[in-house]
Amino acid sequence: MVGAGVLSLPYAMSELGWGPGVTVLVLSWIITLYTLWQMVEMHEMVPGKRFDRYHELGQYAFGEKLGLYIVVPQQLVVEIGVNIVYMVTGGRSLQKLHDTVCDNCKKIKLTFFIMIFASVHFVLSHLPNFNSISGVSLAAAVMSLSYSTIAWAASAHKGVQEDVQYGYKATSKSGTVFNFFSGLGDVAFAYAGHNVVLEIQATIPSTPEKPSKGPMWKGVLVAYTVVALCYFPVALIGYWMFGNGVEDNILISLEKPKWLIAMANMFVVIHVIGSYQIYAMPVFDMIETVMVKKLNFKPSRMLRFIVRNLYVAFTMFVGIIFPFFGGLLGFFGGFAFAPTTYFLPCIMWLAIYKPKKFSLSWCCNWVCIAFGLFLMILSPIGGLRSIIISAKNYEFFS
Repeated sequence: MVGAGVLSLPYAMSELGWGPGVTVLVLSWIITLYTLWQMVEMHEMVPGKRFDRYHELGQYAFGEKLGLYIVVPQQLVVEIGVNIVYMVTGGRSLQKLHDTVCDNCKKIKLTFFIMIFASVHFVLSHLPNFNSISGVSLAAAVMSLSYSTIAWAASAHKGVQEDVQYGYKATSKSGTVFNFFSGLGDVAFAYAGHNVVLEIQATIPSTPEKPSKGPMWKGVLVAYTVVALCYFPVALIGYWMFGNGVEDNILISLEKPKWLIAMANMFVVIHVIGSYQIYAMPVFDMIETVMVKKLNFKPSRMLRFIVRNLYVAFTMFVGIIFPFFGGLLGFFGGFAFAPTTYFLPCIMWLAIYKPKKFSLSWCCNWVCIAFGLFLMILSPIGGLRSIIISAKNYEFFS
């Protein structure tokens, strides 16, 4: 649940400002917890049947074909988007680790660090299923908690910087507005666990007496408590200490103590290795299913080997071409995460349960839908502009 998007939250705060930033953070936490509860409830709402994939739930809510057309493209964009961002995150954290530990060494291009990070996935991608990566997932969870704690604790230790400013960084009104939109996307990206929640719930045993939603909901509550303990201190303390001068990754802003910052970046690398695999698994599953069922390929180890390696190579290549952490987060956060996280579960809930008009459930769902649409329309505009501005002064493969 705690994604590497937490590292950009101080930067999102600098784009949103104190009032709107805190409001969006808290609202997002409440709305995404509510939509996650809906998904856990809908997993087994039909007796004797479990919806183990997001698209299966979509097909039940909207019909066989329409459900696929609505959910699958959204899910694919989310999962591929996360994997691209995590390629950039892993590469940048490795580079920061190298530069911190060996500040007198010759500088190495970010491109090479992204390639080093990708090399791990050419091996890990051949693990068969979610249970095979449970050890990696546990390590990733511990790491995310650790680097989040280091991020806010090291920021607090460093203290408020001289000449710190909390106003908007952009010099023009249009720049401020576009940055605000991008900041919304950064926050949306941080709340990103919904896209694999049904697959995770599918691994929990279930009986009519003890349905899986019981232990799953307990797990969600623990996860969201941890999310609050990670996100809010990082966002608020990071912004308080650095103001609008904060980098799009808070760990890049921190320099000392060197051993602690190096360790935090190592934790980020270990975390995004695990998280990359969790988001890649459903994509592998989808591609291999299409290859076998639609294109009549014979299921084999060679097919799996080629498909998975090509996918890792694709995300690596895109990450190398567009290594803009903040802009990518803003774009994918709004374009892909807002629908699947903020309002698609609400639309499904309305379609399936049909709550009475103007009842509490009906009103809550429509508020979430309105907020999610607001994010989906505005955030990609800011994120795309940020990428274009960054690309102007960027030399490819540098």
